[in-house]
Amino acid sequence: MPTKIYPMGKKNNPKILKSKYVLTAEFYSQIIDSLQDYSIFTLDIDFKINSWSSGSTKIFGYETDEVIGKSFDIIFTEEDLKSGIPKIEIETALKEGRATYNRWHITKDQNLFYAYGLVFPLIGSEGEMLGYVKILRDLTERKQSEDAIKKYVRELEDLNTHKESVLAILSHDLRSPLSAIIGTAKYLKENFHKMKPDAVQEMLDLLYKSSTDELDMLDYLVEWARIKYASDVFSPTKIKLTDYINKVLETLKEAAAINTINLHQEIEADTSVFADGKMLISIIQNIVSNAIKHTGKGGTITVSTKSNDDKIIVQVKDTGVGMSEKIMERLFTLQMKNLSETRKKNKGAGIGLLLVKGFLEKNGGEIWVENIVIEGSSFYFTLPIEKPLNKIGSSDEIKFDESA
Repeated sequence: MPTKIYPMGKKNNPKILKSKYVLTAEFYSQIIDSLQDYSIFTLDIDFKINSWSSGSTKIFGYETDEVIGKSFDIIFTEEDLKSGIPKIEIETALKEGRATYNRWHITKDQNLFYAYGLVFPLIGSEGEMLGYVKILRDLTERKQSEDAIKKYVRELEDLNTHKESVLAILSHDLRSPLSAIIGTAKYLKENFHKMKPDAVQEMLDLLYKSSTDELDMLDYLVEWARIKYASDVFSPTKIKLTDYINKVLETLKEAAAINTINLHQEIEADTSVFADGKMLISIIQNIVSNAIKHTGKGGTITVSTKSNDDKIIVQVKDTGVGMSEKIMERLFTLQMKNLSETRKKNKGAGIGLLLVKGFLEKNGGEIWVENIVIEGSSFYFTLPIEKPLNKIGSSDEIKFDESA
C-alpha cells in the first residue's frame, strides 16, 4: 500500500484526504538535489559511486558522469587512504548501523576541505544489502573560524604566560650583566693609570666577553619575539636547500677550524624546500653552531637529507660527546627565564633550539634528536617540499548542527 503524505495542517480536510501522493525516486531526487550545502551520494556493494547529487558536484567539483562507477576512494586524502579510512568507515557502518566523523576530504582540483560525514548501509525492502549512502557537509569555514579563535586565545594566553618571564629577563638577565660591565668600565676609567698591563688586558677581555654575551642574549630575545609576534614578516617560498646549507657552513668554517672540526654536506644539488629563507638560515645556523660547541677537536659534522613523502628530512650529525637523558628530556621545553644561567651551564644549548623549534613549527616542520653518549648526536628536522594545499589543523570535534 503506498505511503500517504499530507500538506502540514490539513490532515482533517476530507477533500485533501482523497488525494494520494506516492513517494517516488524522482520525488526523493528533487529533495536531495535541493540540498546544495550537502554532498549526498550512494555506493553499490563494491563501493562504486552509483548516484551523485548536485550538492556533491558543488562541493567536490566532479560532474555526475565523471564519478559514476568510480571508487569512493577519490574523495579521501592520501594520508587517509594509507590509513585505510574508507574501509574503516564501511566496517563501522555495518557494525553500528552508521559511521560519523569529522575529516578532511579532497576535491577534483586537489583542494582540501573539512567536512562532517555520515555513512550508513542501504537496505532493500526484502532486507537485502543494496549498498551505502554517504552524506557530507562542508565545515571548512566553520573550522577555520573556530581554529582562528582558538589560535587567538592561545596567543593571548601565551602572551600573558611569557609577560612575567620577559620582564624578569629584562630586569635580571640583561640588567645585571650590564651593571657588571659598567662597573668594570668605571674601575678601568678610574684606575687605568696605576694598573699593570696584564691586569688591564684581563679586564678588557672580561669586558669584551661580557658585552658579546649580552648582545647574544638580546639577539635571542629579538628572535624569540619575532617568532611570537612578527608573523607579518613570514614569507615562505620554494628555495634551494643546498644554497642555504652551504652559506651557513661557509659562515661557520672559521669557528669549526679552531678545533679542526670538519664541516661537510651530502645533499643533492636540486634539493628544494618550501620555507622562509631567513628562518631557514637561523634554523641551520643554530643547529650546526650547537654541534660545533659540543664536538671535540678533529671531529666531524655532516649535514645530509632524505625525502619522505611530501617532506625533506634534514640530518645534522656530529661526533661529539652526546647528551645525557636529563638534557634530552628538557631540550625543547626550556622556559623563557634565567637564560643567562642556562647558557652558562649548557654552552647555550637549548635556547637556540627553542628558536629552531618555533621557526620549524611556523614553516610546517618538526624537530627531534637521536643521541649516543660518547659517539655524538643527530638532530633531525623536516620541511615541506611544496607549498601545502591547506594546512590541516587539529582534529577537534565539530558537532553537526542540524539547525544550520
